[in-house]
Amino acid sequence: MTKRVLFIGLGVMGLPMARNLAAAGVCDLVVHDVDPARAQELSVPAGDPRTEAAQADVLLLMVPSSDIVESLLLGDGLLDRLQPGAIVLDMSSSRPASTVELAKRAAGRGVRFVDAPVSGGQARAVTGELSIMVGGDADAVEQVRPLLEAMGTTIQLTGPAGSGHALKALNNLLSAIGLAGAAEVLTTGTRFGLDPKIMLDVINSSTGRNHATQVKYEPYVLSGTFDSGFALSLMVKDLRTALQIAEDTGTPTPVARAVVDAAAQALDDTPEPGADHTVLARWIAAKAGVDLAESAGRATAP
Repeated sequence: MTKRVLFIGLGVMGLPMARNLAAAGVCDLVVHDVDPARAQELSVPAGDPRTEAAQADVLLLMVPSSDIVESLLLGDGLLDRLQPGAIVLDMSSSRPASTVELAKRAAGRGVRFVDAPVSGGQARAVTGELSIMVGGDADAVEQVRPLLEAMGTTIQLTGPAGSGHALKALNNLLSAIGLAGAAEVLTTGTRFGLDPKIMLDVINSSTGRNHATQVKYEPYVLSGTFDSGFALSLMVKDLRTALQIAEDTGTPTPVARAVVDAAAQALDDTPEPGADHTVLARWIAAKAGVDLAESAGRATAP
């Protein structure tokens, strides 16, 4: 039987994900976003969530935060409108503790809860090559697997509900550490007289390379565009979630805490609304009076 899916959240990531889901033809898709114009970009019907939830086999959420997930499910009453046997598929980057509690409440109504946050950024959302971390009951996960396969190429079951969101936050923490560490290294080298572009080329063929140096620095930092498609504010949210996990588990995280503090300060100091998370590299370099984009191709070591 073709599942009826209500997809809520057509932002930078959600819109291409919904487009790929529609193109795959694996479900009967209805969409909703707070901005009605976004739904018009898709060749599928838009609907009122409170009406559509009662008919949905799967309620798929791709929204900015746990607060919005809770508001939709509890405040707007969508959880109460779902029929027993339905599945909530939360692909947002949510707080694991909130997910665990929502999963318990859903179970009390006979509704299953799967958390399936994604990694790969806007580019892989467009190509349908996302990495998806999936927490939840194995049978419920299998029920939504065709949907996940339409949006991603790596689908990994991580454990019970909440585990996917925990792993996503920790992954983003490690990603931020790599971004910040590379910014300090490139800034130091630039002040010494090295060309940051040459440094980046060498690092990417050496042991210091990481995802940020390989994927983010040349197109978004050295270019001066800072437009990877992932907001600094959302990164800071995820980093604080990861720190909370560390605190809850009694894990000392001196390196991570320093990076989170730096990212939060960069957010406070950055005037552009919706600034990209790669602005963190610009902020770190500026503290040393360096503009990595301007320095690329110009510096010469003494």
